[in-house]
Amino acid sequence: MSGRPLLNRRLDGLGTTIFAEMSALATATGAINLGQGFPDTDGPESVREAAVRALRDGRGNQYPPGPGIPELRQAIADHQRRFYDLSLDPDTEVLVTAGATEAIAAAMLALLEPGDEVIAFEPFYDSYAACIAMAGAKRVPLTLRAPSFRPDLDELRAKITPRTRLLLLNTPHNPTGMVLTAEEQSAIAALAVEHDLLVVTDEVYEHLVYEGTHRPIAALPGMRERTVSISSAGKTFSFTGWKVGWVMADSPLVSAVRTAKQYLTYVSAGPFQYAIAEALRLPDAYFDSFRADLRRKRDLLGDGLRAAGFEVYQPQGTYFITTDITPFGEKDAYAFCRALPERCGVVAIPNSVFYDDPDAGRSQVRFTFCKRDDVLDEAAGRLRHLAS
Repeated sequence: MSGRPLLNRRLDGLGTTIFAEMSALATATGAINLGQGFPDTDGPESVREAAVRALRDGRGNQYPPGPGIPELRQAIADHQRRFYDLSLDPDTEVLVTAGATEAIAAAMLALLEPGDEVIAFEPFYDSYAACIAMAGAKRVPLTLRAPSFRPDLDELRAKITPRTRLLLLNTPHNPTGMVLTAEEQSAIAALAVEHDLLVVTDEVYEHLVYEGTHRPIAALPGMRERTVSISSAGKTFSFTGWKVGWVMADSPLVSAVRTAKQYLTYVSAGPFQYAIAEALRLPDAYFDSFRADLRRKRDLLGDGLRAAGFEVYQPQGTYFITTDITPFGEKDAYAFCRALPERCGVVAIPNSVFYDDPDAGRSQVRFTFCKRDDVLDEAAGRLRHLAS
């Protein structure tokens, strides 16, 4: 070989994800994994059986249509009308993807040119940085700071330049649990309209809001024609392994994203698409009880973390709790999380890896609470050893 680096320079610093690293550490040590955000129980039995029926009936066992099966696209459109009074054409304004991660990647690849700037909330979900880099664009962080993690809208305005192409929003926000208020969304929308910016918004935790209300920014004046909304089934229905996500936008934007998406996976999750079409039509009681159960788990783990000595930042949404480790005399979240499985038999995620400036989140550690009660109780009991 010529000695030229094998890895594209755009991906420098983007090696193995922190989730793979910490999940491997959980497996190696037998620790309770409160790091990666996946439930330890399956979602509704009726949805699982719908996937089994589709498999047995031969629906989706071959390539599904590129945009997604019509049944699912219609169900997505119906869901937006039902919960947000948003009208979508399922044939031209909905695109099914391999989870929200592919939707984000396809959107970045389709909508960005090399040198464009993308403003995104920091800490970022780690795929954002990779997708922006692969598109040849530059990420510009808007740092959310403890304890409230509210966006500084004056700082946002100051960061907009002639090179700014796109705002990448995430609400409810992973990892902090922040949920944008109506006033914040209106201010962000006004900036997007004023500067003629595109907006891509990751809303995968839309049904997991415990304080406040989720409302798609696409519903605001002037935003429909410039917004790509992304969501998925994994977090709402607890089937994260099925990887069924979707893009919603005006037809020209969906067409652009589809152009990139077709050269990524082309299609995926055929039989599961039929099952998620049924899942999206579950009664309100399902969504209400699911949210209430996760709120209870949030409080259960939050109380346990406080008893163990962590400073706990109460999340408004998602199924993650961000904490601070300075009460233990600790400052380095990454070193803390690397040692935690041996010290206590628990795995968590250092938020510092989600910042361009690691010092901004140096002492923050994220735990997930989408686990069984007995697992959360056991983890909290193990973590109390830190106090001693």
